[in-house]
Amino acid sequence: MIETDFEFSCPYCAALQTIRLDASGGAKQQFVSDCEVCCQPISISVEFDGDSLSEYSVEREDE
Repeated sequence: MIETDFEFSCPYCAALQTIRLDASGGAKQQFVSDCEVCCQPISISVEFDGDSLSEYSVEREDE
């Protein structure tokens, strides 16, 4: 298991969020996580190049 912490701002309330990502889960991953502050659903897409995060997007789930 290759884990890394990922920080991003909530697209609804701009609160800073931190989640743990597992690079061994595949090169391209997509999931939904609720904001810890406003509880809105956030769509997160990440792409790994080996063990390193190479691309990501964080979007509102309602768009």
